[in-house]
Amino acid sequence: MKKILYFSAAWCGPCKQFGPVMEQVGQSVRVEKVDVDKLPDLAQAYNVRSVPTVVILKDGREVNRFVGVKPQSLILESVNNA
Repeated sequence: MKKILYFSAAWCGPCKQFGPVMEQVGQSVRVEKVDVDKLPDLAQAYNVRSVPTVVILKDGREVNRFVGVKPQSLILESVNNA
């Protein structure tokens, strides 16, 4: 099973810009939004140093990661190829 962990923060400008893209991605694959301020232990467990960060998981294992604002097509292509 594939899913995405989308690490973001309320104070992050790029995260606000990227949010609608991730909502669209969420129509094709399960996306869990993780606020790094509310769940710092989870962010640390995935070694998230910058937001926004997208971690693509397949069967619970990380298969790809993107840092920063990326096009929807790149994320979906990565999910489909995982």
